[in-house]
Amino acid sequence: MDDHDRGLAFDLATLGRRRMLALLGGAGLAVVTGCATTSTQTQTQTQATPAAPPTGTAICADPIPEETAGPYPGDGSNGPNVLTESGIVRSDIRSSFGTSTTTAKGIPLTIELTIVENCVPATGAAVYLWHCDIDGKYSMYSQGVADENYLRGVQETDAQGKVRFTSIFPAAYSGRWPHIHFEVYPSLAEATKAGEPITTTQLALPEDICEQVYATDGYSQSVRNLQRTSLESDMVFRDGHDSQLATTTGDVASGYAASLTVGV
Repeated sequence: MDDHDRGLAFDLATLGRRRMLALLGGAGLAVVTGCATTSTQTQTQTQATPAAPPTGTAICADPIPEETAGPYPGDGSNGPNVLTESGIVRSDIRSSFGTSTTTAKGIPLTIELTIVENCVPATGAAVYLWHCDIDGKYSMYSQGVADENYLRGVQETDAQGKVRFTSIFPAAYSGRWPHIHFEVYPSLAEATKAGEPITTTQLALPEDICEQVYATDGYSQSVRNLQRTSLESDMVFRDGHDSQLATTTGDVASGYAASLTVGV
């Protein structure tokens, strides 16, 4: 059995050094917080591009929970390190770069994150984002894709605190709710030297959208895996997922867009 099929128990057993420090540091570690907000609401529309907030509007979000990076971070904390490689700073993460140009298959998904601190856009921060492919495998680690680095990328936040990635909809693999990993860094320089992130966390995808996507060709295993878990039973999201559930719009024909405001 491949590692990617071992589910959440295996993820938790492979917490990186930085995650363990965050869990064990107690009052001696500084905590950076955002502002309170209402819970993110899930929407299903035909429009696949998230709307920008009005200019000058304060954007607030509860601090997003710290979560495990899982066993496949690719940030040097558990084996290979893609962050220091030339080509990792990119918005379109569907293809590998370097020695391979393989493109990951799947329904198109745009991922837009708005990073805020104390209700102010975190301009000049950086986000490293990664997730599994249509088969539930992680590039750089899983059998058959260990030589790939697709579905991984870094972006610097703009003046609105936003980053946007062009990707594909991830699979649901055994033991886990469909999710996307990301780390927020204080700067692009800190991210690309694989420095210390501000936070390591995960984004959850809404059930109705997952059902639509998994009814298409290539996602058959995800149908079964989705039926065997829920947000309420998932060991990452079951303690509360309001600040991690992405607002997702679109359709199978035109692709989807997931957006989330992230307090740090």
